[in-house]
Amino acid sequence: MVDPTSDHHEDIDEEDAPNCEVCGAPIANEVTHRVITWIADDSVQTAHFCDEDCRAEWDGE
Repeated sequence: MVDPTSDHHEDIDEEDAPNCEVCGAPIANEVTHRVITWIADDSVQTAHFCDEDCRAEWDGE
């Protein structure tokens, strides 16, 4: 897994890339990549999105 704080749009293979929480597409080398980070149950959680449309569609569940 790629470090969620790294620049995901630079030289990432699809097999190592995170998948969009909404559409499931691998997010490799995309400048439209969005990430949300939050704390739940005393641990850091992240959700990755391929673009702003998928981010807006996500309901957080």
